[in-house]
Amino acid sequence: MLKGTAKKKNHMSAEKNLDKLLESLSPLLHEGEYVFCQIDSPQTTDLGHVLMLFREAESVTLVVRKEFADQAGWTYPFVASWITLEVYSSLDAVGLTAAVSGALAEASISCNVVAAYNHDHLFINNKDAGLAMEVLRNLSVAKRS
Repeated sequence: MLKGTAKKKNHMSAEKNLDKLLESLSPLLHEGEYVFCQIDSPQTTDLGHVLMLFREAESVTLVVRKEFADQAGWTYPFVASWITLEVYSSLDAVGLTAAVSGALAEASISCNVVAAYNHDHLFINNKDAGLAMEVLRNLSVAKRS
């Protein structure tokens, strides 16, 4: 089990209104290449290199930098770019994932969405990162108009 200290309430107010969320998406493309890997147990993994860990019935899914996966000898189905939507979205906001993934789907871009406490994170096929950023910026600008 992962141990840590829970953070106090975030100083930023999490937004629930879909129009306001879309107006303020502020997508940020992170440097590097990221991969989804599956392992049997994270006990022997240096969790300092893990961006995300999710336990499923079949295995444990990790999202890590590609270099770390390569050094560990792990396989992965595709190489992704990581985009953070810097708007502070509420965990119970309705429609943000659908709006964002729908806009990307219209551009034929696959998207793996991870909702964390403060932000939503998108993992896009590396080859589509530039186009995905353009789609997200256009979606945000359209809502501001």
